[in-house]
Amino acid sequence: MALILYCATTNLEKLKEFRLALAGHYDVEQVPGISNVAPPEETGATFEDNAALKAVYYSRVCEQPVFADDSGLEVDALSGAPGVYSARYAGDQATDEENNKLVLERMRGVEDRTARFVCVIALAANGELIQTFRGTVEGQLLDHPRGALGFGYDPLFFFPAFGCTFGEADRERKTQISHRGKALQAMLAFLRSTSGM
Repeated sequence: MALILYCATTNLEKLKEFRLALAGHYDVEQVPGISNVAPPEETGATFEDNAALKAVYYSRVCEQPVFADDSGLEVDALSGAPGVYSARYAGDQATDEENNKLVLERMRGVEDRTARFVCVIALAANGELIQTFRGTVEGQLLDHPRGALGFGYDPLFFFPAFGCTFGEADRERKTQISHRGKALQAMLAFLRSTSGM
């Protein structure tokens, strides 16, 4: 019987990827009652800052270790933007489509299309940070979205090894090489090497 690992997310698409990446090792569940807990303000300057902030915050309301992620898109021609503001690039209540549209507007006519997805997972327990884990994947931005799979900036992110965007790749294939998949695998290796967790 797999152990339960609690995650601090209300994003159901992320939850599916967490469960897929850790299948066979941990049953991933949301922090109990997370929808009734006011979320912390993400004031960090880095993905590490925000992931740690969330993990520590939610670990205070859960009796077991909790992990949280902060992830986003870094575009070289935009000096690393949207970065930590990826989810709210076009405004605090922006939709994925609005965020994608703003990135495309700011990249119009730009030749350098190199970009990467970054994910940092933070693990915490009893209000204390245990460890952080980083995963990245390199790719290129298209000038228009392709694919209805995935979420966020996936339809714009072309991954050369697949010959398609993350919005065209199925979840299982994407999770094997994605930023989120890599960070989760690093956390899994840590948990396996740590007694009592």
